[in-house]
Amino acid sequence: MKDIMIATSNPNKVREYREMLEPMGYAVHDLSEIEHEDPEENGKTFAENALIKARAVYHHTGMTAIADDSGLSIDHLKGQPGIHSARYLAGHDYTYKNKMLIRRLRNATDRSARFTCAIALIDQKGEHVFEGVMEGSISREIRGDHGFGYDPIFLPEGMNRTSAELLPEEKNAISHRGQATRKLLAYLQEEGK
Repeated sequence: MKDIMIATSNPNKVREYREMLEPMGYAVHDLSEIEHEDPEENGKTFAENALIKARAVYHHTGMTAIADDSGLSIDHLKGQPGIHSARYLAGHDYTYKNKMLIRRLRNATDRSARFTCAIALIDQKGEHVFEGVMEGSISREIRGDHGFGYDPIFLPEGMNRTSAELLPEEKNAISHRGQATRKLLAYLQEEGK
């Protein structure tokens, strides 16, 4: 087994990475196992923030490290919330955040938006970033019980259902995180040969 450290203590993310990586021969570790300080995410892109988190874990543990950063960018709002997606309207839940975004776009003719995910991997061979983008638009109402975050207001391109109305396997097939993850897994499979 090869050790790999995921730069998160979010149990859902850890579970997802375990499901993907353990069958490939990786022993998956996470931040709940070590004393650490979260680095300041002061990058200007999702890729830069993912690398900041991966570098901190790699230098602290010496293990191959994975970190990701993702978010929603809305064209009418000049890319907001963007890299600040998780901290946007801090102190409020996503139901409130989604309502506020719909309100801010009530008179917008351009409702285009995209989800971006960057997964950074640092190993003995260096730094690697795998990105995925899901294009779409912002709906006029909150819909759906699947997913989380901004999924209930995001309409993937060519669909009339929000991300939160898609079944998990439907969403994973097209999502930004699914795209980036498939690129990561392809790299790791190649490395494992």
